Amino acid sequence: MENHRIFSTSFASVYPHYVNKAEKKGRTKEEVDTIICWLTGYNQEQLQQILDNKTTFETFFEDAPQLNENVTKITGVICGYRIEEIENKLMQKIRYLDKLIDELAKGRTMEKILRS
Repeated sequence: MENHRIFSTSFASVYPHYVNKAEKKGRTKEEVDTIICWLTGYNQEQLQQILDNKTTFETFFEDAPQLNENVTKITGVICGYRIEEIENKLMQKIRYLDKLIDELAKGRTMEKILRS
């Protein structure tokens, strides 16, 4: 995995891809934001600051207020890797988010995505 390149990428540069992926499947930007805030503990205002400041993925996750306590319930394969077996903790967090956005695009209910 090209970890360093992903870690130093700005979250703002990838965010539109998350939104686009969701919207192409009839989901909304608001649902994407809800997922991001659920996972990281950021609120909407903090998320907007991250996007405006072009914060890197590394800083985005390092500064996250609180990773959701149900994060361990996010399992399965994403990009060819089993999430629960990813050793690099930052990469694992990035893949958690990828998996949640995939679930949104595949039509899962928000209740299931947010592990309620």
